[in-house]
Amino acid sequence: MGRGRQKAKATKQARDIKYYSPSTDYSALQRELAGSTGHPPASRYPEPAEDDDSYVDRYADDDDDDQGSRRLG
Repeated sequence: MGRGRQKAKATKQARDIKYYSPSTDYSALQRELAGSTGHPPASRYPEPAEDDDSYVDRYADDDDDDQGSRRLG
């Protein structure tokens, strides 16, 4: 295919994509946005367990008696 035909085809395809408007089912969109009123929505972020130690600082010093032996300056 020559350059002229190739460019014309690309232009036609770009125009088809630009002006393409699919039919929209507004009733289905309304049902989706309204949601079901039967049960409350699930929490997006579940509460962590009480004994969950995933937030414990792994690199924290357990020895507090070192603090007196340090000199500043």
